[in-house]
Amino acid sequence: MIEIHWYIIPAAFILDFILGDPDILPHPIIYMGKAINFFESRFRKWFKHLLVSGLFFSCFLIFSTWLIAFIIIKLSMAVHPVFGDLVQVILLFFCFSSKSLEKAASGVFFALKENNIEKARKKVSMIVGRQTKDLDQKAITRASVETVAENFVDGFLSPLFFAMIGGVPWALAYKMVNTLDSMVGYKNDTYLLFGRASARIDDVANFIPARLSVLVIALSAGLLSFKKGILALKTGFVQGSRHKSPNAGYPEAAFSGALEIRLGGPNMYHGAMVEKPFIGKDFKDPEKEKIKQACDLMMLSSLTAILVSVVFFFVV
Repeated sequence: MIEIHWYIIPAAFILDFILGDPDILPHPIIYMGKAINFFESRFRKWFKHLLVSGLFFSCFLIFSTWLIAFIIIKLSMAVHPVFGDLVQVILLFFCFSSKSLEKAASGVFFALKENNIEKARKKVSMIVGRQTKDLDQKAITRASVETVAENFVDGFLSPLFFAMIGGVPWALAYKMVNTLDSMVGYKNDTYLLFGRASARIDDVANFIPARLSVLVIALSAGLLSFKKGILALKTGFVQGSRHKSPNAGYPEAAFSGALEIRLGGPNMYHGAMVEKPFIGKDFKDPEKEKIKQACDLMMLSSLTAILVSVVFFFVV
């Protein structure tokens, strides 16, 4: 285990807030994706049964990510403790994606504000997995808010959670878990068996952070309006389980309550209609301004989580 000092987490958050995902820096996710592509065919050959090969494949990559991060941090700390802290800040910074998510979702909002529906469809297609070519303004807005809510967990709260309990190597290992799920965790002919372990590991990894997200989102919304905080809390825990995903519904439902909008419903994914229940069905469909409000709530929730984590360090 590697001890993480209290100041590393807020420093990484500040760095993410300032820089986002700069193109000039090589992002670890890129190399995780390359590792997944490189080892997939090899593990398929080494183990005949796809469930078994997929399990060993995912476990190997997750553990390897943790080990590489552990060695890098240990070596940097051997050079000098301050250098070791700096390396941890940079590595954890790469695990956070709040600012880049806000930038991407804001691009959809500004396209809608310009009444450029084609541009908005193109922008939203870069951050969602559903089919976007026929989406109208309300559907684009709903998709944008949903991905902001869901990725608050995947792109921020879960890495923070694992950094808190296991240090920066655990946060990076989680990013490999999430990357595996996004690349092989599909229910199609290619990955139904091979990608099942990756998908289930991702479900387990996000189980606690997804439910904690309701508390964080409700607290953040409550700072703006007591009513919104209560609605976020109530909708999050009452309707969060309606989603087909065991985890995504909780942050989406909390955002639904905080913003008083209806989310979910049927959508096209990879050419097939996927029936999903509505969340916040008693609320109205979202207007485009709700994308900006969702981004603000996501950033406020990220800041709230950081402050809670710092308090946790001094209390525990």
